[in-house]
Amino acid sequence: MNSDIAKLFLDYSVENLTQMRDRLATCLDKISDQQAWQKSGAHENAIANLILHLCGNMRQWILHGVGGQIDVRTRDAEFAATDGLNRTELLAKFDETVLAVKSTIAQLPHQRLTEIINPQHGEVSVLAAIYHVVAHVEQHVGQIVLLTKQMVAQDLDLTIPRKR
Repeated sequence: MNSDIAKLFLDYSVENLTQMRDRLATCLDKISDQQAWQKSGAHENAIANLILHLCGNMRQWILHGVGGQIDVRTRDAEFAATDGLNRTELLAKFDETVLAVKSTIAQLPHQRLTEIINPQHGEVSVLAAIYHVVAHVEQHVGQIVLLTKQMVAQDLDLTIPRKR
């Protein structure tokens, strides 16, 4: 693989995870601890559940799959939780996970991108695992942004602030 392309991919992956972390922090700053755990029904996930889920997914796919750490994920517990962590603790957990994931990605030799790994019930390349995680974080942070907007009844001005 071309090392320039690999570097661009790895750098952008780290940059994107940083951006998603900042958006999540903005959301958590706008809501209460109670709202972080709020659901309208059993068919929904609370913002806190989505954060726990993202941490579990990142640990499993990157820290375990790419980095070789022991897989400690208990996926069902991510969605079964109904309380336990406040917004500060949730963000700290997310920050700790993202920092470890970004470090793993940033230090990755570009030759490993084509290596086949098995992070979760199937073989994928290291590149595909990173792509999966970044896209997965974007997807769920997008859901958290929407839930936050609905809870606070205002735009969050996450990109370009607009006159209202």
